[in-house]
Amino acid sequence: MMSLCRNLAVLLLFLIASPLPHSNLFTHATSTTARATRPRIIFLTGIGSEGDNGDDDYDYEKPTVPTQVVKSVQNPLVHQAPKLCHYDFCLENQEPCDQISAKTGCLCPGVSGGDQPPHSPRIQELVPITRGGDRGKIEIRWCAPSSVVTGYKVVIEGGEVLEFEDVSRRGLVRSMEVGTNVCVEAVNGAGHSIPSDFSCMRYEHPESSDHKLLAGIIGGGVALLLVIIIAAVVLWKHQMRRKAKRDSANGLGNPSYSTEGTL
Repeated sequence: MMSLCRNLAVLLLFLIASPLPHSNLFTHATSTTARATRPRIIFLTGIGSEGDNGDDDYDYEKPTVPTQVVKSVQNPLVHQAPKLCHYDFCLENQEPCDQISAKTGCLCPGVSGGDQPPHSPRIQELVPITRGGDRGKIEIRWCAPSSVVTGYKVVIEGGEVLEFEDVSRRGLVRSMEVGTNVCVEAVNGAGHSIPSDFSCMRYEHPESSDHKLLAGIIGGGVALLLVIIIAAVVLWKHQMRRKAKRDSANGLGNPSYSTEGTL
């Protein structure tokens, strides 16, 4: 019994004298808990003032300013289709498109500036005048190009040149022979347009056109009549061949045509 008590006493003294790992864990847990429960102090004023050496154990935190969210304002005009100017290139005495654009803010479709030679205008028709004081003359009608224009020139084959204002879309010229070539040129400060297939036209008198149409109708009728005659001749020859074959077959079958003699 005495030996048992002595052993227990020795074991107890050994445990007390030796360092145990659980003591360190307990100490670490205690220090962590204490540090975690330490109250956080937030200073609203005096942050960064003189005499603040930053040696205190307290954590300093700046106040958070709420961020103001500004909603974007959408411009409804951005998504709208561009407005084109109400401008007719073939209408005479019309306000120029660049002036309309400066007043209303509209867009001129494909208009080149005055620092470039204008595009070629499009000639519409050559109409002879048959009544009134201008009888015998020819009216030229055209459409403006998509360019800045200060005037127009009508060039007639043979060297004659007539000038017209920028708002003009037609002009009267002298009588000319059928087949004469007429061109319309646009002019501005940078130069003039280049003649093209759609800015030039050859004059054809309406009477000559009617004569051509009549000649075409007559020629077509004659050609149709020849086709009918040829078809009738071919059909007649075909019928004659069939009849000749039929008569030949009937002659061979008739006894009276036999060449055998009688005694």
